[in-house]
Amino acid sequence: MSVRAFSAQAIEDKDIRTPGDLIALMPNLSLVEAQSVGTSFMTIRGITQVRNGDAPMAVVVDGVEQSDARQFTQDLFDIQSIEVLRGPQGALYGRNAVGGAILITTRQPTDETTGFIDLGYGTGKEKIAQGAVSGALVKDQLFYRLAGSITDRAGYFENLYLGRKADPYRDKTFRGLLKWDVSDKLSIDLRANYVHDRASASNYIYQPTHLLANCQADPNNLFDFTLLNADHVSRTYCSNNPSRNTRQLSEITLKARYDLDFAALTAVASHNHINETVAADQFPYTASRNLSGLDGTQTQYVNINTNSLEARLTSPTQPGLRWSAGGSVLKTARFISTTTGSDLGLGIEDLTDAPDFTSPTNPTTSWFADHNHNLASALFGNVDYDLGKQVEISFALRHDRDHRQQIVDSRQSAGLPTGCSAANVAGCTNEATYSAWQPKVSLRYKAADGSLLYASYGEGFRSGQFNQSGVGAAAAAASPPVNGVADEIGAEIVRSVELGYKTTLADGKVTLNGSLYHTQDNNAPYFVFIGAVGAQVLVPINRVNISGGEIEAATELAKDWTANLGFGVTRSKIAAYVIDPADVGKNAPYTPNMTANLGMQYRFEAGQGMRILLGGDLIFKGRQFWDPENSTARSALTLIDLHGSLESADRKWIGTLAIKNVADKVYNAEWVGGGFAQPAPPRVIRVDVRYRF
Repeated sequence: MSVRAFSAQAIEDKDIRTPGDLIALMPNLSLVEAQSVGTSFMTIRGITQVRNGDAPMAVVVDGVEQSDARQFTQDLFDIQSIEVLRGPQGALYGRNAVGGAILITTRQPTDETTGFIDLGYGTGKEKIAQGAVSGALVKDQLFYRLAGSITDRAGYFENLYLGRKADPYRDKTFRGLLKWDVSDKLSIDLRANYVHDRASASNYIYQPTHLLANCQADPNNLFDFTLLNADHVSRTYCSNNPSRNTRQLSEITLKARYDLDFAALTAVASHNHINETVAADQFPYTASRNLSGLDGTQTQYVNINTNSLEARLTSPTQPGLRWSAGGSVLKTARFISTTTGSDLGLGIEDLTDAPDFTSPTNPTTSWFADHNHNLASALFGNVDYDLGKQVEISFALRHDRDHRQQIVDSRQSAGLPTGCSAANVAGCTNEATYSAWQPKVSLRYKAADGSLLYASYGEGFRSGQFNQSGVGAAAAAASPPVNGVADEIGAEIVRSVELGYKTTLADGKVTLNGSLYHTQDNNAPYFVFIGAVGAQVLVPINRVNISGGEIEAATELAKDWTANLGFGVTRSKIAAYVIDPADVGKNAPYTPNMTANLGMQYRFEAGQGMRILLGGDLIFKGRQFWDPENSTARSALTLIDLHGSLESADRKWIGTLAIKNVADKVYNAEWVGGGFAQPAPPRVIRVDVRYRF
C-alpha cells in the first residue's frame, strides 16, 4: 500500500537522528515539537495530534507498540530500518492508528562481536556521544546488543532578562536487547530501554503583550490582539523564571515466537513507566510578577504506568491464503496535576502529587489533578487471498474497547464534581467506555510489467477521554471566555478511501508511486489553552472532510548519484463544528495545505581508499492555520539541509558534517490560538566522527 521505507544506510546517509528529521522527508506528514521534551503533535494526511491526546499513528518499535505519545520524541540511533505506512492501520496496529503506522526496527544482536563509537559537536555547544556493542554470549544461540546515547546542549535561544540560554537540553538513553534462539521453533527476545531528559519547557512568546525594554509587561498595553500573527517570530525570551522539564522513560518487554507449523505464535508482554515534570513562568511570560493576577508560575506533573499483553497467530507466507489473528490488553494508570502559583521571585516549587497553598516561596493559587485508570482490549484478524496470480484481496477487522475511569483529586481548588470529597471517592469518579469496529478491505492488481494498482477502504478509532474536571467552567469564566469546553471529549472515528499506483520505469532505474485519498474525520480533537488558569483542554471538531494525494519518485541519475522527490497536497475543511458554526468551511488546524521534499546525494572515490558523500534535502512546508477560526496562518516556507561525509572504503571510519536550516530561516514551530508562539530552531551545524569495529 502507501509505504515509505528507510534502510540503515539511508538513515545514516540522510542524517536522520530524530523523529522530526524523519517526518520532514515524508509528504503529507508534519511534526510540531513544542512545550516540553515529551510533547509533540503529528499530522498525517490532515489527521492531527493535540496536547494531552493520543497520536494519529501507531509507533511500533521492534514489534512492540508504544503505549503513550510521550515516548515518541526519542533520539533515533542504532536503527536498522524505518517503515512509514499511510492511511488507517487500526485493523492491524490498534486504536490510535487512524492515520497510519511507523514501524521502527533497531539493530539486532549479532553472532560476531561488532559495534561503533560516535562522537559529535554542534551549535549551542552541543556534545554527543553514542555507541553500541553486539555479540554472542553462547555461539549461534544467545546474543546481546547494548546501545547508548548521551547529548548535552547549552541551548539555542537567549533569555534577555536572566542573561542565560532559555532552552538547555540533556539526554541519556540506554537500550539493551537479549535474543535467545532456544530451538529451531522457539525464540525469545528481552528488550529494555531507559531515557532520562533534562530540558526547558513552555518557551512561548505571548504576542498580545507589549514588552518594555527591561522585559517587563507594559501595564498600559497588556493585551493588544491586533498583534496576532503566526509569521511574527521572536527568538528571545523575557520570563523571570528559568523553566525546567524532566522526562524519564523506562520500558521492559518480553517477546516470544513459537513455530506451530501451521502458524507462528507471537506473544508480547511489556511494562512502561513515564514520568514528566514541567515548571515554568506563567503567561504572558514576562519579567513582571503577578501582573493583574497573571505572570505567576505554572507546573505540570504526569506519572504513567502501562502494562500490555498481546498474542498473535500468523500463517506462513505462501501463495493462496494467508491470515493472522490475535488479541491484546493494555492497562494504564495515570496521575496528572496542573497548577498555577504566585510568583514571589523566589523560584518555582516542584509540585507533583500535592498542592502547597501556604508555601512561603511559591504558594499554589490553582490546582487541577486526577487519577486515571484505563483498560483497553482488542480482538483482531486479517485474511489475504490470491484471486489469481495478479489479484489479491485483503480483509481485516479489529474491535477495540477502552474503559476509562477518572478520579478527581478532592483537594482540587475548583470544579469538583458534586459530592466529591476525601471521604466520598465515589463522588469524585467519572467513568466512560468507548468502543468501535475497525474494518479494512483492500484490492491489489499486479500487472505483467510489475506495476501495482490498489484500492482500499479503512476505518480508524481514537478513544475519547476526560479533560481535567472543572475546566469547562474555568474556560467559560476566563477573560476572554472560551466557550464549548466540556469535561469529556468523545471518541474519534475516521473513514478513508484510497486509490494508488506503483511502477518502475527506465529499466528499473526510476520508481514512481502515487496515491489519492478522501477521509471523513468525525470528532477530531482540537487543543485549547486557557492561560489564566493554566488549563490545557480538548474540544471536538465534529466533522472534518479531507482529500488529497501524494507523488513519490526515486531515481539513479548515474552511478552512486541518486535523487528522490516527494509531493503531497491536503485539502482539509471543517464540515461541522457545534462550538462555532461560523468556522464551517474553514481550514482544519495544524494541517499544511502542501508539503514537498527534494533530495540528492552523490558518493564518489576520493583516493587513498577514501570516499566522499555529498547530499542535501530541500523541504517545503505549505501554508498552515493553527485554529478553527483561521485567525492567522504561517506562510509557506522552504528549508535546506545539507550533509557530507568522508569515509573509508570499508566504512569503518566516517566523518560527517551536517547543516540543518542552512539559510537560517526564521519561523515559528508552533502558534497556539490566542497568540502563543514558539520559535523553531535556528541554523544548526554539527560535526561527528564514527568508528566501527
